[in-house]
Amino acid sequence: MSVAEISHLEREELERVLASGIFERSPSLAQALTYICVKYFEGTADSIKEYNIAVDAFGRPPDFDQKKDSIVRVQVHRLRERLAEYYETTGASNEVQIVIPQGRYVPTFVRRSARQGDSAEIETLAQANLSGEAPPSPGQAAGRWKYWWPAGLAAAVLIVVGVFAVGLSRRGDTLVSAAPVDAGVVGATSGESIRILAGLETGTFTDGFGRAWLSDRYFAGGSVVKVGDYFILGTREQRLYQSRRQGMFGYDVPLKPGVYEMRLHFAETHFGETSLAGLGGEGSRAFAIVANGKTLMPRLDVVGEVGPRTADIKVFRDISPDSDGMLHLSFTPLVSVPFLNAIELTPGVTGKLLPIRIVTQERAYTDNQGRVWEPDRYAIGGQLVKRTANVSGAADPELFAGERFGNLKYMIPVPPGKYTLALYMAERWLGPNLPAGGGAGSRLFDIFCNGAALVRDLDVFKRAGGPDRAIVQTFRGLDPNHQGKLEISLVPHKNFPMLSALEVIDESR
Repeated sequence: MSVAEISHLEREELERVLASGIFERSPSLAQALTYICVKYFEGTADSIKEYNIAVDAFGRPPDFDQKKDSIVRVQVHRLRERLAEYYETTGASNEVQIVIPQGRYVPTFVRRSARQGDSAEIETLAQANLSGEAPPSPGQAAGRWKYWWPAGLAAAVLIVVGVFAVGLSRRGDTLVSAAPVDAGVVGATSGESIRILAGLETGTFTDGFGRAWLSDRYFAGGSVVKVGDYFILGTREQRLYQSRRQGMFGYDVPLKPGVYEMRLHFAETHFGETSLAGLGGEGSRAFAIVANGKTLMPRLDVVGEVGPRTADIKVFRDISPDSDGMLHLSFTPLVSVPFLNAIELTPGVTGKLLPIRIVTQERAYTDNQGRVWEPDRYAIGGQLVKRTANVSGAADPELFAGERFGNLKYMIPVPPGKYTLALYMAERWLGPNLPAGGGAGSRLFDIFCNGAALVRDLDVFKRAGGPDRAIVQTFRGLDPNHQGKLEISLVPHKNFPMLSALEVIDESR
């Protein structure tokens, strides 16, 4: 038997066991089995240790102490018993069987070969290889496996998620810390939003924008990791990223019929040089995002996209409930185990993202057309200051009641498409009869989108024809970068750039 045939049998057996239903009430055992088998297939069996299983598979914090916490030993003992029971009954005729030897965590794949009539015996794959060719060691298999094992594992994980039907979060598995659903909350209805904060055990959390986030619910599998008061870059909402669900998990969120926009929030605190554990970096964790059986994102590497300790928001349009009224959301491991900080579902429209409107103010503003402008968000760098709304040439002067100035960057998450960007500005500091004096040429700055220059040496005073006069700089046909962001940079040349409001419009039809 060839190396490829042996490897194929091993992978098939993992999928068969996961699909058998023996872990229906114990998703944490499926987590453990999948994790150790993937490490074996990946060629990193030497990393299958108690600490790594606890942190990577069960979501234990980096300070996990195996002397004080026996979770891995207990769960692997249960896993051995469950596998033994399975192979004595339903799986007795399986050609390949998975064994976890006592005192070890590395799996062994053995083969039941029918030889000399009806007699059968369990023998290692190396012994069963009648051609004399030894089975591949994990290290030998790694070079071949690393290119295509995610696809095989994805199928296995989707089988697991399918087995864990709605309601598993209410069952008694030791790693599922289900919170009671608030009275009267059954999910989003038409015209309503639903926001879930992973790891929030009870009650709700109201963010700085006045939006309520529900406690963690509708999940199956995984465990909660809390990182505490650990500062996350690129967000004003630190609480959204202070806890996460991690491991082998999925969400089945009940939704009323309709079209929604979905924002998933991530911040990596385990991997990366400046992370809590200080381990790894780019490529240390990667996973796929799947909704209702459709892959929305084949590979997300948060550190690779934004770095450690930094908020990363992924946006998806045209999200609708499945035929059963549920949004089935799952995460397929590619490297290490998936995680999620928060889910945000808001009513949308078919085919395009709703406009993003932001004022550089502390509070939201509803303009004279009834449109809501969110308070300042997605900004990196600069300072917020209050300004008077006494500007001329503006359809709605209140949009200019605040200003962010400095070396500015806005990282606006959007799905693929073409976008129009409008920047609202007025010179209220540099010019005749203004606090700092000066005039034309006193403030010059460049505007970039994803590194490409949109305008050089913009002089707002000159462009507007004087101080306290509003201008709107509009740029069309902008593409997000490969990380799903419109990275808008205002770079100083002479004095600092400033901005009062911005608007992003989806050009899709």
